Amino acid sequence: MLIVTASLSQAFEAQLGQRNIPDQQRRDFHKWLRFYLDFCAKYTLDPKLTANFAGFDEKLKSKGQSDTQRQQARRSIAIYYRTIGVIKFSQATSGNSSAKNPSPLVVSGTPNQASSKQADLPAAKHAIPLSAVATEPKKLTGANWEAIYEQLKNAIKVRHYSNKTWQAYRYWLQQFQTFTKSKDAGLLSMNDVKGFLSHLAVNKQVAASSQNQAFNALLFLFKNVLQKEFGKVEGVVRAKRRPYIPVVLSRPEVDRVIGLLEPPYDLIAKLLYGCGLRLFECLKLRVQDLNFDMQVLTVHDGKGLKDRTLPMPSTLTAELAAQVEQVAILHEQDLAANTAGVFLPSALDVKYKNAAKEFAWQWLFPAKSLTLVPGSEDYRRWHLHETHVQRAIKSAVRKSRIAKRASAHTFRHSFASHLLQANVDVRTIQELLGHSDLKTTMIYTHTVPSVTIKDAKSPLDL
Repeated sequence: MLIVTASLSQAFEAQLGQRNIPDQQRRDFHKWLRFYLDFCAKYTLDPKLTANFAGFDEKLKSKGQSDTQRQQARRSIAIYYRTIGVIKFSQATSGNSSAKNPSPLVVSGTPNQASSKQADLPAAKHAIPLSAVATEPKKLTGANWEAIYEQLKNAIKVRHYSNKTWQAYRYWLQQFQTFTKSKDAGLLSMNDVKGFLSHLAVNKQVAASSQNQAFNALLFLFKNVLQKEFGKVEGVVRAKRRPYIPVVLSRPEVDRVIGLLEPPYDLIAKLLYGCGLRLFECLKLRVQDLNFDMQVLTVHDGKGLKDRTLPMPSTLTAELAAQVEQVAILHEQDLAANTAGVFLPSALDVKYKNAAKEFAWQWLFPAKSLTLVPGSEDYRRWHLHETHVQRAIKSAVRKSRIAKRASAHTFRHSFASHLLQANVDVRTIQELLGHSDLKTTMIYTHTVPSVTIKDAKSPLDL
């Protein structure tokens, strides 16, 4: 637990007194402050950025804290933000430099150690003091958005969203910043959102899916970063959604493409088709995800962070077992070279110190080379990069001379279409694909010829 410095504690207590917080409640207010600072330190967030409180509030909700307790926590942290604003203002007016009078936050260790260390949490690179926000005039153009990007990244990180979500939201934020000519974040409104979305449809002529993704990015920005109300988006020119029928390969075409692939890309393509996996789901498979006794394959943290189990194709049992043996050989070489193991999800390497070097956590399709961990001298192994698989499949499709725009995801489309053609129940296919909505699965009814009877008849006459 992080210990609040005496200077911050005294300033916080003074703010509580100014707001007439009852004495019997002040202890709880100090408790919420410690919990918030500890939360920010755990997830390497800057406690001075107001956007980081949203993740803390969600954490309290997941821990079963009541609405009354969460409301008290919100009030406590709001007073903390005002406290550090007052501290910054007093330092600026007194003329003391930060070296002589550093802004008090917290120090780690026990209370006895705190007085001797007098160390602060490192502030975010682009943190904006509340006093500065209150005094600097807001610009209609040319404002600095670096702090917004930092807060957006932190908000996504706290919610454990994928790195692809961060990249997509960052892209649309860059486009939105250009459209608004870097208007100050405090001046952004729903009119800017409506104008931007209409600009994408009319001037950029983006697809409906792209416009929807931009909408989701701005919704997340307003709700979790800017802390602004996101009203109804009316009067926006919407990109026209066109019916899309996915490309599907016939079974002979599937075999032809796979036959032109080299190991391990051929086995990856077989899993994409045989289990209906997304490419990233296949590449994230670990040794422990294969249950040869039960002939079951488990997908962890699929799209939407959902897990699901799939039947392991019996024709691939021997090839998968051989691939596991290859991984075991590479694992022994990594251990002999004293590497740090493989990359683990979230903070599992902190919770389980030796898990990265255990065989069960090794990638089923490991990368050929090691990766240097930023900020350290450790080398770890990542899984095979998706671009390598995509290039290999694209090359195989070109060599096969199949006149279809096929990719790695086409194997997943072919999986669903061929099962539907074999009269497998559509809800079963939905579960195998991991779709949340049956409407998403129903698109595959357009990829195969219908075998249903269209003439109206009584079941007694069948």
